[in-house]
Amino acid sequence: MRKGNKFGVHRVIEPAGVLPQAAQKLDNAMEIYSNEILIDVLTLNIDSASFTQVKKACNNDKNQMKEMILGIVSERGKMQNPVTGSGGMLIGKVKEIGPDFPDKNLKVGDKIATLVSLTLTPLKINQIKDIKIDADQVDVDAQAILFESGIYSVIPNDMPEKLALAALDVAGAPAQVAKLVKEGNSVAIVGAGGKSGILCCYQAMKNAGPNGKVIAIVRGEKHKQDLLDLGVTTDIVLADATNGIDVYEKVLAVNNGEQVDVTINVVNVPNTEMSCILITKETGIVYFFSMATSFTKAALGAEGIGNDVTMLIGNGYSKNHDLITLDILRESAVIRKVFEDKYL
Repeated sequence: MRKGNKFGVHRVIEPAGVLPQAAQKLDNAMEIYSNEILIDVLTLNIDSASFTQVKKACNNDKNQMKEMILGIVSERGKMQNPVTGSGGMLIGKVKEIGPDFPDKNLKVGDKIATLVSLTLTPLKINQIKDIKIDADQVDVDAQAILFESGIYSVIPNDMPEKLALAALDVAGAPAQVAKLVKEGNSVAIVGAGGKSGILCCYQAMKNAGPNGKVIAIVRGEKHKQDLLDLGVTTDIVLADATNGIDVYEKVLAVNNGEQVDVTINVVNVPNTEMSCILITKETGIVYFFSMATSFTKAALGAEGIGNDVTMLIGNGYSKNHDLITLDILRESAVIRKVFEDKYL
C-alpha cells in the first residue's frame, strides 16, 4: 500500500502543483493510501452560501438540485460549488483505516464528522437519497477520503448525529467569537438569524458579559422574533445587510451613536462587506466568516472610507472549535431546541 502526501497532493489531477482545495479536479478513486481513511458517507452538510445558490439555480426543485450536485461531484471529484467556491462537510462511518494514519485511537465503525471542507475531500456519490431543503443537508449513499492532515470529530453520544453535524458545520464561527470578543465589548452579528449567527450571538453574550452589547442584524421579522424568543442579544436591528448606509444608521441608533468594537459577518449572500466596515470603529475588528465575502470589496471599501479596521478572513478551524460549539448546545436548552426542530 502506497503512502500519500500528508496534505493530499497525490489526489490532485489538475492543475498540477496545487493543494486539493484549489484543485479543479481530484482523484476520487476509493482505494485508500496508507495514510488515509475511507468513510461511508451518510449525510453531506452543504455550506449555506453554496446551498442557497443551488436552490436558486434550481428553483427549489429537488430533482434538479440532485442533478446539479451529482454533476459537480462527477466533474470535480469533490463537492465544490463552482459559483461560490465553497463546500461544506459530512458525517459518515469509518470503513477502512490505513496503517500509517496518525490517529491510532480511531476505530473502524466510528461515526465521525469531518471538520475539513468538502472542497478538498475526494468524494464519490452513488445515490442521493434525500435533500433536506430547509436544513442544507443531503442524505447520500457515498464514500469519501480523509487525508492524514484532515481533522474530524467523533460524533458525541449525548446528541443525535444530524444535530451535531449542523452545529459542527459552522463550529469555526462561535469559536473565533470566543477568541475575539472581550468583556465589555460592543459586538454586531450580521446575519444573526441563521444557525451560525445564533451560536455567535450566544458566545458573544457570554464573552462580552453584562457590561457588553450584542447587536443582531437580521433582514426578516421572523428572524427578529426568533432571536427575541431566544434572548441571546441585547439589541436587534432589522435591515438589509447589502444596504450599508441603512445598517450603519440603525446600528449607531441603538449603540449610543457609536460604532462597535467587533463585527461578525455570517451572512450567506454577497455584497455585505461595507455594512460590516461602516459599523466598526477605528482599530476595531471585522471577522468575515461568510463564504460570500469578496476580499477585493472589503479591502478597497475600507480604504475608500478611510476606516482603519482589522479585517480577518474566517478560518473554519480553531483549536477545540468542535468542543466549544457542541458545548453551546449542551449549555443552552433553547438553542438546542431550535437546532432539533430544524435538523431532526
